[in-house]
Amino acid sequence: MKNLTAIVSIVLIGLGLVSCELQEDVYSSITTENFYKTAGDAETALIAAYDPMASMYNAAAHASDFGADQIYPRPVVARDTYTLFTYDPNYSSQKSFGRENESPLQTWRSCYQGIERVNWVIDRVPGVQMDETRKSSILGEAYFLRAFYFWMLTKNFGEVVIKTTPSMSESDAYNPKSSIAEVYSQIYADLDIAVNSLPAYAASTPEFGRPSKEAALALYAKAALYNEDYSTSLQMAEQVINSGSYSLMENVVDVFDVAKETEARSENIWAFESITSVPGRISQVPSLFGPSSSAGVEYGNSSFGSAFAYQSFYDSFDPKDERRNLLATSFINRSGDVVPQELITPITTDGVLVGKFKDPNSNGGGYAINLSILRLADVYLVAAEAEAYLSGASSKAYQFINEVRNRADLEDLTGGLSTEEFVDAVIQERSWELFAEGDRWYDLTRTGKFLDVIPNAVNSVFPVRNPEPKHKYFPIPQDEVNANSQLEQNPDWN
Repeated sequence: MKNLTAIVSIVLIGLGLVSCELQEDVYSSITTENFYKTAGDAETALIAAYDPMASMYNAAAHASDFGADQIYPRPVVARDTYTLFTYDPNYSSQKSFGRENESPLQTWRSCYQGIERVNWVIDRVPGVQMDETRKSSILGEAYFLRAFYFWMLTKNFGEVVIKTTPSMSESDAYNPKSSIAEVYSQIYADLDIAVNSLPAYAASTPEFGRPSKEAALALYAKAALYNEDYSTSLQMAEQVINSGSYSLMENVVDVFDVAKETEARSENIWAFESITSVPGRISQVPSLFGPSSSAGVEYGNSSFGSAFAYQSFYDSFDPKDERRNLLATSFINRSGDVVPQELITPITTDGVLVGKFKDPNSNGGGYAINLSILRLADVYLVAAEAEAYLSGASSKAYQFINEVRNRADLEDLTGGLSTEEFVDAVIQERSWELFAEGDRWYDLTRTGKFLDVIPNAVNSVFPVRNPEPKHKYFPIPQDEVNANSQLEQNPDWN
């Protein structure tokens, strides 16, 4: 790290946090001696550990899907860097990304900033004199967040630095990468504590934006699936399903109705909770979708017409599938006229609108729609895939996937499938169920399908797309490699 920069701000001085992002400038506190003394200090420090999620979910957490086969960007501000696989390790100086906050660099920075702040909570909160039950919950949330940040890192970058202690000095920030297996071992260890420390979800007293015990189990199930640890994945997923704490909403469209977000918490296990009146609690993701706000307000009062679904993806839905109602080939403009598909966007005549992020009453760019991170439909499909890998296309595996299909008004999945055919069906079901939610790119990379699927996801805007094996993981930001002599670039990107 080339220099030591003390950020003198009320938040960081008050919190006494080291926010080491493994970048060239170390963000260091002045002192921690007068902090972590009271219950209020513990709560404030925990809130600070959540804060980096706001930067990550401003765009970066969803932008990876521009490289997949469901949605594509309007080729301005160079979001097509994902779509065309033209990125390289120089994120911070790479003008082709347009905005740094949409690049993998933001994910790297947000996660390590969050991990550093979590490490201070885990190190100092045990010594705070406060209610022991609440202390346990605070620590459970901290371990959950650290597991989540590590999972975001490893699914994006592969081998990453494991850091579980706070940075007392600049030298503490220098660490080498660990293997993917070691990263998952750390994720498991953190989630074991989170599961045992977090309270079960209570619909009568929900903690908006905070993880429940079931959220920790759901993250455990999904992380284990990515780790190809199918026994653990199934075990954790079934605990969520059998807990009775969550249920699928009757109408899938209601999950994404901003006016029904309270009811939707019956299915949304954990989400980025957008609050238009609170700075840092909104995301630009909703404003990317829908037509330009100059043409229509159904999607929001500051939508830019910057992202659309591929026509081929829209055509892949069974016409009876209720989830297709979350896509549209027309919209109603301010004058009440129906605008047909060929006029939705000037860049192509086959742009399909994504309706998962509508907020007709948005306050300019301040959208209130919550962004799902873990929801029950996802857990059912995780369970179906894990069960299939363990026992083939069993009746239990069919039961899991059919819960999701039946809710979408589809008949049961065809019987008699082989294990491979069933898993392929689950991956496809995940595509229909979770589109534009930041999952598809990782489903394709973790299964190795991206090399075969992506070249066929083309249109008049992007007629040729050629991913390479190295694109399974993003390169580590080069500034981070330059700053830390122990950090090595991903081999495929050297």
